[in-house]
Amino acid sequence: MRILLTTIAICAATLGQAQEQATSAGGGVLRALDKVAGTSRDIELVRGQTERVGNLEVQMNDCRFPAGNPAGDAFAELEITNTGTRQRVFSGWMIASSPALSALEDPRYDIWVIRCTTS
Repeated sequence: MRILLTTIAICAATLGQAQEQATSAGGGVLRALDKVAGTSRDIELVRGQTERVGNLEVQMNDCRFPAGNPAGDAFAELEITNTGTRQRVFSGWMIASSPALSALEDPRYDIWVIRCTTS
């Protein structure tokens, strides 16, 4: 019985954290790593903007952060397309604190979220 009550309490606490409100930002900053050349660069995008990274086109659809905490953990909705094949290689949300959780699978480039921009 005690284990059941403890489990319920933990689930309730986790549910409260999972429902934390998020605020959409006007854009965000991504970092792109060229694994062959060994170079990286930061890319600042506004919502809806597309930027070319080598043979990839990166579009930021949204960037969100915890309400009231712009320096908090950012997560961005991205669409990444290979320009040579016109095939979408990534579509979804990337989380700044856990880039490997939802990562771009590309032999040459790594792209991940750094932060949202609020101004």
